[in-house]
Amino acid sequence: MSVQRLHITKRFSEIAISGNLVHLAGQLAEDFTLDIRGQTQQTLDLIDRFLADAGTDKSHILSVMIFLKDIENDYAGMNDVWDAWCADIQALPRTCVEAKMYRPDVLVEMTVVAVKP
Repeated sequence: MSVQRLHITKRFSEIAISGNLVHLAGQLAEDFTLDIRGQTQQTLDLIDRFLADAGTDKSHILSVMIFLKDIENDYAGMNDVWDAWCADIQALPRTCVEAKMYRPDVLVEMTVVAVKP
């Protein structure tokens, strides 16, 4: 089965599609000066754009892996934005863990697996 890759950089592609399965690489905010709510919103906005580029949307997500720099202090703020983003669809399967990020100002990163309708 072939693999289509979109938004390719030197080291990785943001999107990989095989058949109707869509994988998004770890997505981050563009502005790391924002608080957890701002970074979460920017991350989810980017996920929406990349899913659209792949021919799908958040209602077709199979799973999301959420990485938080500080789960104790940022979990509630991330969930506030997450809940608003998911308000119009059924609850999505997800995992949320605390992780050491590649930069100290990155507060949240998300990977996504979805299907194309």
